[in-house]
Amino acid sequence: MKIVFVGAGGVGGYFGARLAAAGADVALVARGPHLAAIRANGIRIESPLGNLVQPIRAESDPAAIGPVDIVFLAVKLWDVEATTRQIAPLVGPGTCVVSLQNGVEAPDMLRAAFGPERVLGGVAHIATTIAEPGTIRHSGQMARITAGAFGRPDHPRVAEFAAIAKRAGIDAHASPDIARAIWEKFVFLTALSAITAATRLPKGALWRSETTRATVRRLIEESVALARAEGVALPADQVDKTYSFFEAIPDGMKASMLHDLERGAKLELPWLSGAVVRLSARHGLSAPTHAAIVGVLAPYAEGRPNVHP
Repeated sequence: MKIVFVGAGGVGGYFGARLAAAGADVALVARGPHLAAIRANGIRIESPLGNLVQPIRAESDPAAIGPVDIVFLAVKLWDVEATTRQIAPLVGPGTCVVSLQNGVEAPDMLRAAFGPERVLGGVAHIATTIAEPGTIRHSGQMARITAGAFGRPDHPRVAEFAAIAKRAGIDAHASPDIARAIWEKFVFLTALSAITAATRLPKGALWRSETTRATVRRLIEESVALARAEGVALPADQVDKTYSFFEAIPDGMKASMLHDLERGAKLELPWLSGAVVRLSARHGLSAPTHAAIVGVLAPYAEGRPNVHP
């Protein structure tokens, strides 16, 4: 199986390196200094699960790679639409394209570009950052990737990838209900990204406040209400399950949106809390806690604001 990760950041770079180290046929599509460092020195993984320096094919132009069996799209949410136009050379007659984005709207963009029969869903649970060009830093013990076909419990390409990933020591799963898996992550991530970015604090520091913990619960409740309005069959105890999961994550955990905020980079805010507000309104629901987060973070959505225009 030929595999490409489009986007060699924390998610694509980490899983691509692990697969390549186990002998899988993997390439990365990257750019800028990160691409140059990977080509020169391989990709470096710093992780509690084991450090790694792995030579791996990396290209800036997808046409240099050509058609593959499976494409994992691991770019930021704002890059999805533009990237779908750039990756056409990777997509042959039997290619599947998997969205690994944080939100819930990227699969629709991919379906519009490639047709629903090619598009699979994916979920990555991992805390990573690009520490410097060519180096991915992983924190915590969680490094899980899940894939599945929408509307069907199995898919041969998903099963094949999951088997390859497991042989590489990756915690990989083939989901029989990928839409639910995507929304379960969305419920958790919208709360984590909102509260860590708004407070500029990791989970442990913000969790000391009873008022802040109550805010986290309200964020979860609003996202769960939206999921159910969208027809996603979340269990009756989803709010409690997500809150307990949040409580159990490491104290040092920050959402990637807080890392972006700290770097002065663009935020995924419109596709996370912003999406909760926007999609809730479509169903006649309100999401006042997420709306407040959007209001607080809006000046930073396009990157660090110029305070001296």
